[in-house]
Amino acid sequence: MTVIDISASVMQFLLAFVVVAPLLGAVAALLPAPPGLKGKNPDQAVLRHGVTVTGAVLIATIVLAVGFDHDHPATMQATTDISWIPALDVRIHLGIDGISLPLLLLTALLTFLCALYSYFKLPAGPSPKAFVALVLVLESGTLATFAVLDLLLFFLAFEMVLIPMYFLIARWGGGQRQAAAWKFILYTLLGSVVMLLGLLLIGLKSGTFDMVALATDNGRGLTTSVQVIAVLAIGLGLAVKTPMWPLHSWLPDAHTAAPTVGSVLLAGVLLKMGTYGFVRILLPIAPDGMRTFAPYLAAFAVVGIVYGSLACLALARTGAKGDLKRLIAYSSVGHMGFVLLGIATMTPTGVNGALFANIAHGLITGLLFFLVGAIKDRYGTADLDTLAGATGAALYGRAPRLGALLAFAAIASLGLPGLAGFWGEMLTLFGAYSPAEGLSRPAFRTFMAIGAFGTLLTAAYMLIVVRRVCMGEHTPHSRLSPDDRAPHAADDPQPSGAAGARPAATTPQLADIQTYEAAAWTPLAALTVLAGLWPAVLLGLTDPAVQKLLAGGKS
Repeated sequence: MTVIDISASVMQFLLAFVVVAPLLGAVAALLPAPPGLKGKNPDQAVLRHGVTVTGAVLIATIVLAVGFDHDHPATMQATTDISWIPALDVRIHLGIDGISLPLLLLTALLTFLCALYSYFKLPAGPSPKAFVALVLVLESGTLATFAVLDLLLFFLAFEMVLIPMYFLIARWGGGQRQAAAWKFILYTLLGSVVMLLGLLLIGLKSGTFDMVALATDNGRGLTTSVQVIAVLAIGLGLAVKTPMWPLHSWLPDAHTAAPTVGSVLLAGVLLKMGTYGFVRILLPIAPDGMRTFAPYLAAFAVVGIVYGSLACLALARTGAKGDLKRLIAYSSVGHMGFVLLGIATMTPTGVNGALFANIAHGLITGLLFFLVGAIKDRYGTADLDTLAGATGAALYGRAPRLGALLAFAAIASLGLPGLAGFWGEMLTLFGAYSPAEGLSRPAFRTFMAIGAFGTLLTAAYMLIVVRRVCMGEHTPHSRLSPDDRAPHAADDPQPSGAAGARPAATTPQLADIQTYEAAAWTPLAALTVLAGLWPAVLLGLTDPAVQKLLAGGKS
């Protein structure tokens, strides 16, 4: 069933447009604005250009989803297959199915919302032209990662996002941005070198880099030893990007230093590339190798769940001087641990849960980083102790809509039933209760119990954050310590006057949610509710594709 019947050639064009248009838009952003389109000044013109290009890509992605045949989500659709490097049999092979379509939509939506937010709240830094161009290159690389069906093209797209994210952190970030950017690029590049070796091993041993053909073969053309080596090499590269404990240490620094939109894109989109690689490449192409490493992957996943939660609890406690952005970053380590646990079960239930948790994390954590950025703009700091002060930040009283939305995002993140965060975690735990044949059931049930304990820890630190930031006595003229606040104000990357200057001794009433903020955040909140109340929308797409993937290409 398709909502609107769109011809195959138009679908092909739409998918190619979605991948290429941001790249062309990035080139256009660096050129002088045509006469009549300059607006009030060149900076405004290029920011409007970013909104226009990302909006066009979002519309094209929505039309692609509308024309998608929802009765056959396991079938690759909108496919393009053109020979590119005949000597290596590398092809420009694009296509989407029920696994990749939700990720394309998530990427297009988040990038558009970031462009819209930046139009009104551009982070302080060099030329806006460079900022818009980097965001568009980042979008193109991410969309290509989810759309390509050739191993070498996947690697190129996977690497394409590193440079723009490095510069977004290094040039538009806050305190310690240079060190955080270098840590990000070194970790991910080292992981990618190992991953390339694994991809080449699969391609050379099987005689093709075509991901559809390899998935259909289901590892039958590769010996077990080759599969084990390939999973180890590729898995390391993907685990760094996910990030899996203990390869996660670049993430908190990158998130803390990145500008608001950089954090949203890093958490909402880039982390999904690693887990998508596990599902799209390793599960169907090297199933024997995955079966060998699945227990270890699950073990690292649950350690990450507990470790991330304990790190958040440590940051949230009074007197810890915990940064709220850093806390949300550590929470991502725990949430992505659930995604890895679902993948490690190698069952339809677990993998569907992992894919659902991926989308839920993108929506909820993207919203959380938007909100934390707004709080930092208003207070001049994201330090929890400074925010909470003596009686609590009292967001409910001082900026009630902002406080209510932060509490909503926090309870969605902790997995409250009826919101998007619940279903992914529940399905991954169900998958761990009954893992695939050949995997140790007692071990995975132990992992399930540890993961369930992690959900309790998640609830604990999220509720502490809500209590300290949202609750408290509303005292419009209560004094905060300028000594506590001044260092943070200097690190604030935002160009707002109140946040960028040394704070006064008194704290005035905070501005509540602005119109442009509501426009950027409302879609994320609405989709979080929709996915929580109607999970069949997403599971109906992913389940047939996952069933086919795990069955070796057989529906």
